Amino acid sequence: MPQLAYARPEEMGLDARRLEVAFNLLDQWTRGDRPPIPGGAILVGRKGKILQPRFFGRQGPEPDAPPIRRDGMFLLASITKPVVYMAGLMLVERGMLNLSDPVMQYIPEFAAHHKEDTLVVHLFTHTSGMPDMLPDNLDLRRRHAPLGEFIEGAIAAVPSFRAGTDYQYQSMGTLTVAELVQRLSGMTIHEFLRREIFEPLEMKSSGLGSKGFDRERLVRVRQTEEHQGTDFGWNSRYWQELGSPWGGMFSTPNDFAVLCQMLLAGGEIGGVRLLAPGTVRAMTTNRLDDQPDLPEPIRRTKPWGLGWRLNHPSGDGTFGDLLGPRVFGHLGATGTMCWIDPDLDGFCLLLTTAPRGDAPWRLVHLSNAVAASFL
Repeated sequence: MPQLAYARPEEMGLDARRLEVAFNLLDQWTRGDRPPIPGGAILVGRKGKILQPRFFGRQGPEPDAPPIRRDGMFLLASITKPVVYMAGLMLVERGMLNLSDPVMQYIPEFAAHHKEDTLVVHLFTHTSGMPDMLPDNLDLRRRHAPLGEFIEGAIAAVPSFRAGTDYQYQSMGTLTVAELVQRLSGMTIHEFLRREIFEPLEMKSSGLGSKGFDRERLVRVRQTEEHQGTDFGWNSRYWQELGSPWGGMFSTPNDFAVLCQMLLAGGEIGGVRLLAPGTVRAMTTNRLDDQPDLPEPIRRTKPWGLGWRLNHPSGDGTFGDLLGPRVFGHLGATGTMCWIDPDLDGFCLLLTTAPRGDAPWRLVHLSNAVAASFL
């Protein structure tokens, strides 16, 4: 499958003048010796085509960093998660995994600490009670622990509530799904994503972790305070090469646009079908309504599909104020956002290198300006 073809805004039903608002904002935020955002890129797609991505700022947060590379690979952070969940759903399609089964049916030791009633679907919808990070997360990273130690910790984790009764964002639930994929497929999660997703879509500049890629292409992120001066932060060789299933994917705007368009087209692109249309519908519609013990306000205001999040307008975690209820996507802690709108037949990638938690409103401002350009 070749990369998506470029088109002009007017050919895609986009208002070029309104798009410039987003471009100008990111340009402004990436200028100077110590800008609020070291670097970034914006890519907008619609009707099967994309605008040429626009790049801003520098390759890293250092004042003397070179201009950002046009082939730069961004650390997507938690936008990794729905790609890992996609791998799990491919096994569902092949009759190897049921969302309605207890996790312990596939990972017997997962039953520890009263998790025997946790279903696979709870891991996909952040309703498992699993922790976001392990209590010894920083210690594991300081020791440069292999991924297997994180997996062992996730399997043995103590849930904070009975599965299906509440919502809590859970990176360790995603890691458990990665382990399901590994046990059922006989491949590492890194190999599965490469062979079953990236290679069929010809996403040659994408990988779970940076192994095999020129490190000069990796766009460096401004570190959070707890990671500054360490050898395990986002820019360390250890973390880049670990390829954590909850946040370690690298990709370029053009590459990830192919995956977005595949989902918009119901699981197929350029003659390559990765998923059935019904699977895409299940991934991208609210599955919290299927869980009877979830409080109604959660089901209504924090909707999730299977791995993909639907827009949560009432809070700083929104994709944007102007987007409809069928929009799905994900956010990343490194300052990334992806949203896909079936009604507008379009999508937006905002890839930056400043921790999103420092100023989550910046991504929303950019997203609002892009959404306003759709005619």
